[in-house]
Formats: sequence, C-alpha cells, structure tokens
Amino acid sequence: YQRRVRGPSSLFALCFFPCTCLGSVFKMVAQKKDKKSQDTINSRLQLVMKSGKYTLGYKSTLKTIRQGTSKLLIISNNCPPIRKSEIEYYAMLSKTPVHHFPGNNIDLGTACGKYFRCSVLSIVDQGDSDILKTINE
Repeated sequence: YQRRVRGPSSLFALCFFPCTCLGSVFKMVAQKKDKKSQDTINSRLQLVMKSGKYTLGYKSTLKTIRQGTSKLLIISNNCPPIRKSEIEYYAMLSKTPVHHFPGNNIDLGTACGKYFRCSVLSIVDQGDSDILKTINE
C-alpha cells in the first residue's frame, strides 16, 4: 500500500504506512497541548501546596469525600482501576469534580513537591490558586 504524503518541507514522499506517518503528526500536536495544560496544572498545584489545604493518599481522600469537605479530586493515570472507580463513585455521590492527571503517580507526587508517589489527591481549600476554575473549563 503506497501513498504520497506531503511533508513539512513541501516535498512529496512515498509512505508505505500512512497511519503511522500521519498519526505521529497528530500525536505531536496533542502532546504540545497536553504539555501546556499539564504545566498550568502543575503550577496551580504548587500554589495549592503553599497556600491551600489538601490531603494526599487514598484513605485520607476517602475521608474528605465522605465528610463533604473535598472541592476537587486529582487521580493519576496509573491508579488501580478498582480504586479509581471507587473514588469516582464516591465523588459522584458527593458531587465533587474529578480531574484525571495526565502523568503517573510519580509525576503527581513530584508536581505536589513531594519526594514520594501519590496516586490520589484531594483539595480541601484551594488557597490563592484558581485551580477549580481552570479544571472546570
């Protein structure tokens, strides 16, 4: 299967696998957008860590959801599926917004300024940050 594809240098090239060639272009555009949104989330998270109130971890997050004090939940992308579904179910009952963090639990812990892994984060008070407005958009 051959197909002519127009490259970035305005030259035509033969492409034997059109899906992989065109798919990589779309992935690069999506990665740039994801990276920009991840940077804004990371900077807002740092502000929450300095000026707001939060809880890290599965057990304490469930406690804040049950008490109704949680304003926002952030879940890493490699959180176990059973935990993720349980947290999302509790959040649905308490009408708390859930944000799926694009990085893994190591990235989420680093974004919080901690030296350990964190798969779930509950924001109780956002402090000076506007993370709730940013994520709800």
